[in-house]
Amino acid sequence: MTIAENKVVTLEFTVKNAETGDLIESSKDGEPLVYLHGFNNLVPGLESELNGKVVGDSYEVTVSPEEGYGVRDESLVQQVPMEAFQGIDNVQVGMAFTADGAEGPVVVEVTAVEDDLVTVDANHPLASIPLAFSGEVKEIRDASAEEIEHGHVHGEGGHQH
Repeated sequence: MTIAENKVVTLEFTVKNAETGDLIESSKDGEPLVYLHGFNNLVPGLESELNGKVVGDSYEVTVSPEEGYGVRDESLVQQVPMEAFQGIDNVQVGMAFTADGAEGPVVVEVTAVEDDLVTVDANHPLASIPLAFSGEVKEIRDASAEEIEHGHVHGEGGHQH
């Protein structure tokens, strides 16, 4: 069986900053990644690299920001009044909140707090960073009709309803 649309794939993975070599995340000491292929559950550059792979295949790919988490967009950095954070006693740098965006919910991170203004950033933390992915394909199976309908994996390693 090969990796293709509507397949549930289990991967061992390591992802590093391709420029600095700094480790971002790895499944080596944790759980492998289980995802539904063809449903934008991975960054596009990695998902396309995995097409056609079989169990036991290793992979190594560098993904550009455009094929990863996007290029940083300064228009996604905004200052909002502190009063927008009603019910939060102590807004601090590093806190994350879900806000209503033009296309639905968006996660924003607080990057500065000055007097009555809070600076929030809706860019993904890995925006503008080239990523180096490596790992091995561990399992591939057909997705259930329900998984395909919902666009994600159910059960062990996936989303539980």
